[in-house]
This record gives sequence, C-alpha cells and structure tokens, in this order.
Amino acid sequence: MRPNNPLEYKLEQIRTRRIDVDVAGTRTAVWLYGPPDADDTVVLVHGFRGTHHGLLNLVALLPDVRFIAPDLPGFGESREFEGEHTLDAYAAWLAEFLEVVDAESRAVMLGHSFGSMVVARDVAGLGDRRIVLVNPISENALSGPERIPTAVAVGYYRLGAALPDAAGNVLLKSPLITRVMSEVMAVTRSRALRTWIHDEHERHFSDFTSRRALLEAFRASVSDDVLSHAAEFPKGVHLVVGECDRIAPLAGSERLHEAMPGSTLHVIEGVGHLVHYETPTALARILAGFLAEKGAQHA
Repeated sequence: MRPNNPLEYKLEQIRTRRIDVDVAGTRTAVWLYGPPDADDTVVLVHGFRGTHHGLLNLVALLPDVRFIAPDLPGFGESREFEGEHTLDAYAAWLAEFLEVVDAESRAVMLGHSFGSMVVARDVAGLGDRRIVLVNPISENALSGPERIPTAVAVGYYRLGAALPDAAGNVLLKSPLITRVMSEVMAVTRSRALRTWIHDEHERHFSDFTSRRALLEAFRASVSDDVLSHAAEFPKGVHLVVGECDRIAPLAGSERLHEAMPGSTLHVIEGVGHLVHYETPTALARILAGFLAEKGAQHA
C-alpha cells in the first residue's frame, strides 16, 4: 500500500488540466493547476531526475494560485530533445515555453535545484518575470565541497550509458541506487515523511525517456552553477535553502545571496535538499508572501 501524503486530498480539490505544447522541436507535457483567472501565476521548473510531481505539495497549499507545471524534456511525459540535452538547450526551451504559456510575462518563475540552473542560464531572457529559487545549485558540483561524490555520480551515469541496453537500464533504474540517493537528500527524522519521500522517488526517479537523455542531462547539471550568473539576476530574487542541504550546501547559498544584489535569503532549519517535500508549508508561506509583495507593488 502506498504511503499516505496528507496533502493529496487537497490537491484532488484543485482544478487540473493537462495539455501538450510543441516547444524547441519537441513535445512538452504541461499541467495547469488552479483557477485560470487567478491573480497570480507561477511557472514551476523541477529538478534533475524529477518530474512536475515533485512540486505538487506547493500547489496543494496554494489553491488560489494558478500553477503551470511542465515536465522537462527527457523526463516524465515530455519527449526528449533531438539534439544534445545541454544547459543551453534547456534554457532555450524555457524561453520558448514561456512565450507560449506566458506571453505577457506575468508569471513568477520558481526553479528547484537543477531547475534553478535552467532559470539562471539565460536569466536576462526571462524579461520582467520575478524569480524564486529553491535549493539553488549555487556552486559547481565538480569543484565544490561535494566534488568527490559528484565524481562518483559521473562514473555511475557514464557506466549506465555505456552498458548494453538491458544492463544499463537495470543500473540506472536500480531501486537500491534510488534509495541511496533519496537517503542523501532527505534529512527529516519523521519516519512517515521519510517513507513517503522514498516512495515518491521510487515512483518518479526513473521517469526518464532514454539513457542518452539522462546522461546528457546529468552532464548539464554539473556544467554550471547559479553563482556564475548572480550579477545577471534582477533585484528581488528570493532564495529558499535548507540548512542541512548536502547537494547545495548552505555556505554556497550564502555566497550566492551576497553576490546577488537585492536578493532575500530564507534558510529553513533542519531541512536538506528537499524543502518542497520536507517543509512544503514553510515554502508555501514564503511564496505567498512573495506574491503578496508583488501585488502590493502593483496596487
């Protein structure tokens, strides 16, 4: 029996519509949540090996907000790029996607983890949209404090791509490897919450379209960092980070905040790389305050 998510019943009450859009030469699967005429719209950009499902707790907690939640190309129900899955390709995809779903540049951008890098790669091209980054990848994983486990991960993905199809898929979709990754990211002491998080990763962590797309997307995820683009961001960015994040350590997030003029840093205590899973209420409160601030500026 599946572990229970206490917010699932709230999500079931929210208006939901699934659409497909052709963007950057590929089909992107998109979910629209909330009232279509809502005052506030938020575009959600999920992390590496995730899908739009990962940010649905936030949707459940803010029923009056309109959310646009795509699966990134190569993951979930979206098709992969015909070309290489580079960070530039994802940034170009995002720019074109926004022209389709938010032509008036009204939506707030929210990027989690790898999604923060996609947002950062061409932040100047996002127009006047306001930005929230959750567990941002502040510094390059290949040269930061987590460079050794990152090097191990590089070897894992290379091996998964090099093996014959059957063996490669077994390795890359291994429940044991998925559990290890989940244990690294989840720091909550709640047994019920940990069980639910592990179940979510088991259900969605292997929703990639091909080994090629996965390896290329992983390479993209360690090819850059948000700090390198800090000066390009507009003022008013909100950074939401976990005090105990092992993937994007707090010290790096603090350096990112210092390098990003006019940004606000929210540190959630006792949380790791899964703010949206472990403390979704705190994240929803921050986002709601951000949206209220936006509304006050336009009043």
